[in-house]
Amino acid sequence: MSSPDRPPVHDRLPLSGIRVIDVGNFLAGPYAASILGEFGAEVLKVEHPIGGDPMRRFGTPTARHDATLAWLSEARNRKSVTIDLRQKEGVDLFLKLVAKSDILIENFRPGTMEEWGLGWPVLRAANPGLVMLRVSGYGQTGPYRRRSGFAHIAHAFGGLSYLAGFPGETPVLPGTAPLGDYIASLFGAIGILIALWHKEKTGQGQVIDVAIYEAVFRVLDEIAPAYGLFGKIREREGSGSFIAVPHGHFRTKDDKWVAIACTTDKMFERLAEAMERPELASPELYGDQQKRLAARDTVNQITIDWVGSLTRDEVMRRCLEKEVPIGPLNSIADIFNDEHFQARGNLACVEAEGIGGVVVPNVVPTLSETPGRITNLGPPLGNHTYEVLRELLNISAEEIKHLRSRKII
Repeated sequence: MSSPDRPPVHDRLPLSGIRVIDVGNFLAGPYAASILGEFGAEVLKVEHPIGGDPMRRFGTPTARHDATLAWLSEARNRKSVTIDLRQKEGVDLFLKLVAKSDILIENFRPGTMEEWGLGWPVLRAANPGLVMLRVSGYGQTGPYRRRSGFAHIAHAFGGLSYLAGFPGETPVLPGTAPLGDYIASLFGAIGILIALWHKEKTGQGQVIDVAIYEAVFRVLDEIAPAYGLFGKIREREGSGSFIAVPHGHFRTKDDKWVAIACTTDKMFERLAEAMERPELASPELYGDQQKRLAARDTVNQITIDWVGSLTRDEVMRRCLEKEVPIGPLNSIADIFNDEHFQARGNLACVEAEGIGGVVVPNVVPTLSETPGRITNLGPPLGNHTYEVLRELLNISAEEIKHLRSRKII
């Protein structure tokens, strides 16, 4: 039997026994808690008693008034606990919870937690071993720290949006998903695991500070050294790439799309064979990378014409036979029907309370000995408040009733 102060330990789940408090909103930061929860951590989602996390109302509505599809998918593996942190009694409750937890994740505008009386010195006094992840648009320091931060703004400020689109045209959204929120959370999860290892050796917790914009900036390969050394500013390149050709997206005869990436001379030779035009890869024409780059428009047009003369299935078959790097530009309908997604188990159907089966992306990464799992989708608001206060914090039923009547929980 485990101590009531510790989460239950489940066999083969590497983070069993770790308790996480997720007090953030939306995705940036909370997604790190989702990852930890998939591998066994107990995640307590602390929300305001009235309305809860705004993400409950963000995305496609469902039959449950407190759960969109985005909430169900991304708030997985959580227990919802309602506490009003703007009231002193709520802060006192929260600190009791912190004292019995390992990790705290928040993503409010810097200074907000401090305004509530929950700055790092107070939290550390309550739990010297606490690991705290703080995700914000611009980080906890710097002249822009108090600015509002969202993934869309971070994509712009961090340099990604400048690269998205076609030359000379309006920069476009780099996909409609909030990539910055996910990337920042991934860095946050890495930081948490490093901090837990440090705690294992020293007993001391620490703060992890992640800015969404810097998480975006960190994954933009060589644009920083290219500018620092040569003053080169990478511009928008549409669906192509400045490093190789043909390397982009091409429309097929049946009005579908494929991605082709010929980054070496050998890959282009294979494409020429797939086209049944091996002479294109001769030294006299485009067999050398530098010659292809110099004739970029011509080589691209040859590829456009060839791909456009065939259906997507035909282009895929010919290129795969010759081991040309190619892939379809999948819609979500394509993904649901793809045998590889099915074989890898990338789609999981999980029962959601009051809704039924909901298909969501499955756990990533895949571990051979300690695989993760999804225990539940986004929980109803406050579904574990009584349990946590009564069993974990040893608060009497009468006091819980009093707290609820005052809307502290």
